[in-house]
Amino acid sequence: MKKKYTNGDVTVVWSPDLCIHSEKCARGLGSVFNPDVRPWVNMDGGTSAEISAQVAKCPSGALSILEEEKSEDSPVHSAPVQVLADGPLRIPGPCVITLIDGTEEKREKDAFLCRCGHSAKKPFCDGSHKREGFTG
Repeated sequence: MKKKYTNGDVTVVWSPDLCIHSEKCARGLGSVFNPDVRPWVNMDGGTSAEISAQVAKCPSGALSILEEEKSEDSPVHSAPVQVLADGPLRIPGPCVITLIDGTEEKREKDAFLCRCGHSAKKPFCDGSHKREGFTG
């Protein structure tokens, strides 16, 4: 379920199912992104430029700026997979992940795949590796 937040100039879209809880949003612009309050996105807490710049730093793509619909025929380029220390596998986006049932998950930004085995969103990372103390 995606949620949208707007200040009339820019609209932030939050896709919680993509979030890996890196907390880059809250650490980078806490006046806008504060997970301890509801709603957790305060669009009056920063300028449109600041918000857009911080959203662009979201590693998982859980936060995005609403743009015109992209064509389904947008090209997808392959990229090398990176193993993150004590964390997930990072697949640079845009990319397409084919799931066991054959469905495809298109990602405009990086995809993060679980290595610890504890994610509730397998094959995707949900940040459980931090709680479980995963190393590797």
